[in-house]
Parts: sequence; C-alpha cells; structure tokens
Amino acid sequence: MSKRRPRQDVATAESRDGDGSGGGTYWVFKNILLGPGIKRVFRPVVEGATNVPEEGPAIIASNHLSIADWLFTPLALRRRITYVAKSDYFNGSGIKGLLQRKFFAGTGQVPIDRSGGEASRGALRAGLRVLKRGELFGIFPEGTRSHDGRLYKGRTGVARLALEAEVPVVPTAVINTDLIAPRDKHFGKVVTPIVRFGRPLDFSRYVEVSEDRFILRSITDEVMYAIMELSGQEYVDEYATVAREKAKESPPA
Repeated sequence: MSKRRPRQDVATAESRDGDGSGGGTYWVFKNILLGPGIKRVFRPVVEGATNVPEEGPAIIASNHLSIADWLFTPLALRRRITYVAKSDYFNGSGIKGLLQRKFFAGTGQVPIDRSGGEASRGALRAGLRVLKRGELFGIFPEGTRSHDGRLYKGRTGVARLALEAEVPVVPTAVINTDLIAPRDKHFGKVVTPIVRFGRPLDFSRYVEVSEDRFILRSITDEVMYAIMELSGQEYVDEYATVAREKAKESPPA
C-alpha cells in the first residue's frame, strides 16, 4: 500500500473557515451532544473498522441511501471524516437556517454550490485540502442518494481525487439507513444500521496516466464493485440522476 502524502501544491492558501477544519465543535457534537444518544437509540454495528488507516489521508467512498449516511459513518470511527454539504445548508434564514448553519459549519462540513458546472471541481478542491492535512475525506461516488435502494454507476470524481492526492480509497457500505431516514420523509424506523469498511484500494500505479478517461472509469468501476460486494446491493450501470428521472416519467404499475 502506497503511503505517499498528497502533493503540497494542490490547495491554494485560503482561510480555513468553511473548509472542514473546524475541529473543536465537531468533537463536541460527536462525543457529547449527538453521538452518545444516537448510539444508544440505534445501536449501530460497525464492521471492518481496522481497514481504515489509523493515520494519514484516505478517501472513504460509500454508497448513498439516506441523509443519515454522513451521520452514522463518522460515528463508526475514532478518526474524523469530512464531507461536502450543499451550500443551501449554510445560506438558510430564520431559526432553522441559523441552526443548520451552526451545525454544518461547526461539524466541519464543506459548503459546495451544486447548481453549476463548477460543482465537481469545487468538491475536488475541497477534498484535496482535507487530504493535504492528512485527514479522511468522505465521498459518495453515485453523486446523490439512491431512490430505490439499488447501487448506481459512480462518477469519476473519486478516481480523480485518489490520483491527484495519491491516497488510498476505502470502499464503504452503509445498510438500513434508508429505513431510518427515508427519502422525502422526516423519519422512518428505529432499526440498527450497519457500517462496513472494506480493504483499502491502492491506485498509485495509475498516477502517471491520471488524465486518461478510460483509467478514471476503470478505477471508479473497481471502487463501485467493492462497494457492491460490501453492501449486497443490486448494481445498475446507469447514473442515479438519470434513473430517477426515468422513474418519474414512468407511469405507476
């Protein structure tokens, strides 16, 4: 397994506000305000945590069933995981907007505007900054939540990030979170979620051909196959956004 550190020139000198580095509040939320209560209620099961490096940068690449995924996966590890979050969560008004802004900023999430073509590049830059600090960066290669519980084709951003930062990818599966927080509902059932970490994948052999789109697709498919084996989901060779639009257009049976 390659232990190369991320390149030192990948991130610009920016303020650390909003880039996922606000660590103090993160630990308060995880270990005092939210974590203990969530663990008591849901009793999450964690498998393969020893596959996650104890130190140094790595990408946690997971399937995406529910908004609860980013909550239960960090609770499974002692180390911190930083994710990107929609900038909408940081721009709300009123009491709800204030609470959302304090929570997401305080827990170190990275705001990303997903409305334009710069979204994927913004997420890549944010991920590189986190990895440059030697931390864990969480990513959902499908790009959005699965609308039907199946695993969909991955976007190549995970491959670009792994090669640019020269870090391993830890395939990860979350199970049952779609029952806890179903799509389009505030709350579902109290069930036990499972977070399963696979063996790290090393793609350092492809660093010299990091711009080859066939290599990027091959790496992404390898990550998605590893996630599929961990989650037991049916795989669909189609992007989740496309499949969801097709489902909306199809008449009910």
